[in-house]
Amino acid sequence: MAEETAAQTETFDKELEQFLAQDGEIEALKAERDELRDRYMRALADAENSRKRADRDRREAENYGSTRLARDLLPVFDNLRRALAAVTDEQRAANAALLEGVELTLKELTAVMSKHGVKPIEAKPGDLFDAQCMEAMFEAPLPGTKAGQIIQVMTEGFMLHDRLLRPAQVGVSSFTG
Repeated sequence: MAEETAAQTETFDKELEQFLAQDGEIEALKAERDELRDRYMRALADAENSRKRADRDRREAENYGSTRLARDLLPVFDNLRRALAAVTDEQRAANAALLEGVELTLKELTAVMSKHGVKPIEAKPGDLFDAQCMEAMFEAPLPGTKAGQIIQVMTEGFMLHDRLLRPAQVGVSSFTG
């Protein structure tokens, strides 16, 4: 019986060793599974971040890819405005068709710019100066105004969607009396 007990003990010890070895393998497999799950989740997050970044870059390219062209068109807009402002009443009567063509050209240019997100900055005498979208070209004390009020608009400013394309160039009152 002692031999039988010793054999059983030996068999039990071998089975226990095998079980413990399998348990170690199971733990190793679990650790490997957890590592692979973690790598998979990181890869998914990276792919999602890349997709979002590409989408944001695409939207920015659509909205702001024409910035250089828009900036290059602003002097054309300014020159058409100046040409129309310089016309006297005599010239207007003598060259009505020509001036109408210039006005229509300016109107079309304004419509095209607006279609592509280029909007004028509203700045007029009496408004308060806004350093976010305006550039003060000079300060002068002008009676009847408050300090910081616009007294003259020299060049119209523009926004491209929500970005400043060109600040409005204005004169600002420094009158404190």
